Amino acid sequence: MVTADRRPPAGAELVPTWRGSGRQVRRLWAAYAISQAGSGIGTGALPLVAILLLEASDWQISLLAAVAGIAGAAAVVPLGPWVEFHRKRPVMIGADLLRGVTLLSVPVAAWAGGLTFGQLCLVAAAQTIGTILSSAASTAYLKSLVPADRQVLVNARWESTMWTASTLGPPAGGMLVSWLGALAALLVDAASFLLSAVTLGRVRHREPAPAAPANGRHSLAEMTAGWRHIAAHPVLVRLSGHALIFGGCIVASTPLIAVLMLRDLGFSPAQYGLALGVPCAAGILGSVLAPRIIRRAGLMPTLLVAGAARCLWMAVIPFAPGTTAGLVLIIAADTLLLWCAGVFNPAFSTYRMRAVADGYLARVTAAWAVSSKVAQPIVIAAAGVAAAVVGARTALLGLAGVLLASMIVLPWRSWTTPDPAAGIGPGSATGARP
Repeated sequence: MVTADRRPPAGAELVPTWRGSGRQVRRLWAAYAISQAGSGIGTGALPLVAILLLEASDWQISLLAAVAGIAGAAAVVPLGPWVEFHRKRPVMIGADLLRGVTLLSVPVAAWAGGLTFGQLCLVAAAQTIGTILSSAASTAYLKSLVPADRQVLVNARWESTMWTASTLGPPAGGMLVSWLGALAALLVDAASFLLSAVTLGRVRHREPAPAAPANGRHSLAEMTAGWRHIAAHPVLVRLSGHALIFGGCIVASTPLIAVLMLRDLGFSPAQYGLALGVPCAAGILGSVLAPRIIRRAGLMPTLLVAGAARCLWMAVIPFAPGTTAGLVLIIAADTLLLWCAGVFNPAFSTYRMRAVADGYLARVTAAWAVSSKVAQPIVIAAAGVAAAVVGARTALLGLAGVLLASMIVLPWRSWTTPDPAAGIGPGSATGARP
């Protein structure tokens, strides 16, 4: 692991205690839950506005998604060092305000008769920028606030909150859109970010002074430090690479599964919605159980087993027939996949917190998010081309094969070679009960 080449920040010697930080963590969690709930309700609202109010074409909707990912991620790269070398709570508040105000500008412009497709693209990019900045700052902020023996528990709570919002938010947003229109969902999403910013303002935590840039370092070196830090860590680079492949394949599989179920297998939209919604509960359950599993099995075994297990289930879906049994098979496969992902994600977040040296965590988190935002559209495009040539079922089999192959990338040697960053498990010094 690369050693930080800067002085320990002032205040770094302050070790947080749960008794003193528990209330602040609950406030921080409340802010996250509020913003996630709004984002769940506002899922797909920007494309709906483009379709319903601007009569955007198919290629414009695709462009909107591409701009949100690639342009927004590119804009974050030079901001990574800025987040690292500034206090994190103001960054989190600013990211919420950025997302809330830009979303609010859409209904205002629509009511004034001046809404344009270009504005929607700018708003979409601003959402990506705000999301990555918030994630980078909050990860470093949480590490300074939460004791090491509570990090798994807190990361699991964040994960289950995300899964709950992803499960309940879209149906609620769909009903809201059907009653009041797409602008109503955007208003709720914007309000959630503004309320989250207010809630963050109530968090009282003596945040350590941020690290200062090392003298003589070029700005380009600072901007790429997150990627270089990941690459230099033999375990983190494998875990990150595996997670990147998994995320790309899962995102790319979503439209292919829709084509397979609705066109090739003849399932109804209601059945397709059932297949999307029911498995999400498994993600919640997996994240709730993750602290107990990690405590008993250890952090690294949990990462390896859950990481490998979540790659198995997509291979089942292309073989499902267009019958009730096929529908059950698809739901069961997706349920097992998301349960494993629900266990893996908080374990991965905890490992990354511990493995990354002080003064790098915000940039490492931002680098990971930027890589995901750039890689996912590429994988989606490749899968779409494959589906056009060989069909959705065969393209899904290809993605399943990539997932199975990605199991090799996992750091299996760490199973028998203890990694100090793992730090939780039977006999571990930091294996205290959460």
